[in-house]
Amino acid sequence: MRPDAGNSNSVQVGRDAEDRAAQYLMDLGYTIVTRRYKVRRGEIDLVAVDGETIVFVEVKHRRTPGYKPEESMGHKKIQAITRTMREYLSEMELEGREVRLDLVAIDSDGLRHYQDMLAL
Repeated sequence: MRPDAGNSNSVQVGRDAEDRAAQYLMDLGYTIVTRRYKVRRGEIDLVAVDGETIVFVEVKHRRTPGYKPEESMGHKKIQAITRTMREYLSEMELEGREVRLDLVAIDSDGLRHYQDMLAL
């Protein structure tokens, strides 16, 4: 086995989870406008529009039994995503628009969508 085979597989699993989340959101009527937005100090998996609201979506997938993807959304992770959200809004000249941060968690129990993680 190549040394990077495990890494390559985990990247593909992550992309598959993002694809599944994007399809789920589109089925709800969201419009996906950006995928895998990356800057020097962070990244956002999906950026969508829900009505007039810009929705930043973090996708978390876990295969390990007993570990929920939601557990990885701690205060520091939300702070890092929030910084990246600000960079995106500035770069796209969208300051002042209504925004929210959603989480799509995927594991063996299925897909769960949490809206407005910043309000928690």
